[in-house]
Amino acid sequence: MTFDNSRTIISLRIKLFGVTVVLLAYLALAYVVKLIKFPLLNMDDTAWTIILMGIWFILAFMPMVLNYQFISYSDEGDFIIFRYFTASIVGGKKNSVEINKISFSGYKIETRFFGFIQSINLLQKVQGGVAKYPPVYISALTQEEKGKVIKSLNLYAPPM
Repeated sequence: MTFDNSRTIISLRIKLFGVTVVLLAYLALAYVVKLIKFPLLNMDDTAWTIILMGIWFILAFMPMVLNYQFISYSDEGDFIIFRYFTASIVGGKKNSVEINKISFSGYKIETRFFGFIQSINLLQKVQGGVAKYPPVYISALTQEEKGKVIKSLNLYAPPM
């Protein structure tokens, strides 16, 4: 099975772009051209500016706060492969975890922040015991995608 969550990440970027365009258009029309007359819906220009800036900040920084990552998953062949990178305004470095199915020792799912931040810690058998990889944040995956990953990992995890 192979999949990635590119649709979710692209959708998030398109929403941020749309809100950025609306915010810049509003600022130009309200402050530079002075085409918008206030009060608009019984709110002055300062209130509208604060509301639009708040929406922009939420959409811009939500992926960073919730650790949204682009994830590509594959279990085809002899390896379980996770490729991932941070999907926020500030791009992170690209990471890859490749574990041979024979040495795969299991996984642990951690949740934080009332279940909004979820991560998978992959475990691999090594000579000295079990190695734990850095967490792969699955917060940006849909419930269906999370189910697919967990079902797939359960196929290769040794019985406990």
